[in-house]
Amino acid sequence: MTPRDRRTFTFASMLFGAVMWLVGCGQGAAPAGDASAGTVIPPGEVSDGLVVTLGTEPNPPEKGDNAIRVTVTRSDGSPVSAGTVTAVFSMPAMPSMNMPEMRSDAALQHEGGGRYQGTGQLSMSGTWNVTIRVAEGDKEVATRHTSIVAKE
Repeated sequence: MTPRDRRTFTFASMLFGAVMWLVGCGQGAAPAGDASAGTVIPPGEVSDGLVVTLGTEPNPPEKGDNAIRVTVTRSDGSPVSAGTVTAVFSMPAMPSMNMPEMRSDAALQHEGGGRYQGTGQLSMSGTWNVTIRVAEGDKEVATRHTSIVAKE
């Protein structure tokens, strides 16, 4: 092996090691919409002290029906069980493609312990805006916004 071949081999080995290290760095994070860990949605317009997580099954969500799971807890971890939770999925209009705005509402049923579940219908793949609304009686107590990417 010539000195030039050794340098090339050493450089390729170092490059491979760096790439593997970078790939490994992302392995511990849960993907957005993970049904087990969930996506913690930042506080919305309503200042309420609630923590809202969103998960889908399958994960990532797909075109068609998807199981939607939302967990609502207070900042101390106690569940919010007396609420009504809805998830609204929307995709803005795309005039250049002659596509109108799309929207799908999912009323979620309370399962206990602050967990709510239902089915959301995504009519196409792509990025969907998600609005989660939590109400107690007639009063909306939380609104959260996030987005998900549905696969084909």
